[in-house]
Amino acid sequence: MKKKNVFQSGILAVMVILASGFYSCKQNQKKETSDTQISEEVKVETTEPAYQLSLAQWSIHRMVREEGVDPYKFAEMANEWGFDGLEYVSQLYYPTLEKDDFSDAAMATFVEKCKTESEKYGLENLLIMVDGQGDLAAADENERKEAAENHHKWVDAAAALGCHSIRINLNGVQDPQLWVSASVDGLTQLATYAMGKNINVIVENHGGLSSNAGLLVEVIEQVGMENCGTLPDFGNFCIKRASGDYYQSKCVEEYDRYKGVAELMPYAKGVSAKSYGFDEEGKETTIDFARMLKIVKDSGYTGFIDVEYEGNELSEEEGILATKKLLEELL
Repeated sequence: MKKKNVFQSGILAVMVILASGFYSCKQNQKKETSDTQISEEVKVETTEPAYQLSLAQWSIHRMVREEGVDPYKFAEMANEWGFDGLEYVSQLYYPTLEKDDFSDAAMATFVEKCKTESEKYGLENLLIMVDGQGDLAAADENERKEAAENHHKWVDAAAALGCHSIRINLNGVQDPQLWVSASVDGLTQLATYAMGKNINVIVENHGGLSSNAGLLVEVIEQVGMENCGTLPDFGNFCIKRASGDYYQSKCVEEYDRYKGVAELMPYAKGVSAKSYGFDEEGKETTIDFARMLKIVKDSGYTGFIDVEYEGNELSEEEGILATKKLLEELL
């Protein structure tokens, strides 16, 4: 009887040890699972934002034109304000380039100086916004051809700088059908040349019928080229102005900006976060930035978003930084 009790006690002890080990193992598994979950949660919380911010050079156009700031200080200023990318504006360099009639040597100097500065501050060259080089949507066929050829030097400059695009305007006639037809022709000519340079040609909603997003989408789809797209701007949706101009007089007809950005985003190769003014809480007073950024995110776009301050209440530097801060908070 005693031997049997000893034997039974031994079996019981082994069972207790095994059970204890099993419980400990289960506890360790739970701990490892818990640690993994915590690690994953921390990883989610510390993931970098999907979007990088660039600076549109138009944001400093008054500094350049009225205060005499050298446009070649663009990279230095953007770096100081904490941006990652640069979006150049061609017209800010025209006073110098026009003196040499946009010669090859003058354009080469432009490229060399911009590239040197961007590399010095570790910033990415993204695009050149090209203005004043002819009307790609003109009614006259020869005028469109000349405009397309005038843009070639800027395609070449963008390629040499390592940009992905040039931004062009489609002004042209005011008749919708004629505008679409002319725009498709002019844009196709330029995009065909740019394709050989691995450069995109992107159209901004920038006054007149180009601010009618539905019509602009029609143009992009008819062109049907991989390197032809859009640059949706949060603020440029005035279709008609009192004096018939594109940018200066009072707007008398405007396209719905939220609908417009949503329509343009599927073709976007850049996004321009235009701003005008801010309230005491730092919110933009003209445009619902949260709503706009949701449209951008929902589209699947993952490229740069540029800051383009165009207001008068704040200085250009203050407006740039206020726009940047708002974007960072929302993103």
